[in-house]
Amino acid sequence: MIIGIGGVSNAGKTTLAKQLKEHLSSFSVSTLCQDDFPNPIDKIPKIRNHVDWEIPESIDLSGFYKKMLSDDKEYDIVIAEGLFAFCNKKFVQHYDKKIFITLTKDTFRKRKQKDLRWGKEPEWYMEHIWESHFRCGTLTSFDENTMIISGENTIDINKILYFLNLPKSTYPETNENIPILINKMKRP
Repeated sequence: MIIGIGGVSNAGKTTLAKQLKEHLSSFSVSTLCQDDFPNPIDKIPKIRNHVDWEIPESIDLSGFYKKMLSDDKEYDIVIAEGLFAFCNKKFVQHYDKKIFITLTKDTFRKRKQKDLRWGKEPEWYMEHIWESHFRCGTLTSFDENTMIISGENTIDINKILYFLNLPKSTYPETNENIPILINKMKRP
């Protein structure tokens, strides 16, 4: 199974991928983060003399794709996450499940202002990140294998596990009612 997770910067993609990996410990799981596949800085276009990390050209998408396919042969579950998880139809066609995390612009800005991994970003660049997300990072087609969730608050991992339609034994032991409810609930 390949799970694609996308959404704007600071929506919670990496956090969700880590939580899923923890909850799916009975499976072999590979997590691929697009941030781990950057192109060389001198090959990435700039905007106002600032490296433009918010475009697909900033990521080695070919390397990411190849790794995703090779891991799919080696692992039970591959979680492929990143801003550009849905930018390419050839990626999307391999996803068994798609999870798209939404944020309001206000929440995005608040989180991004606190995110200093790459230094403090100028205000104009934060606006660019937001706009680029809509140009390059949104999910454009939806089906029964697509789940759209809000990243505004804590994500309910049980709903995600239910959506993934995995065996009941994968659900957290702390919530004994979830396997019973699965049979009674209609899939989202």
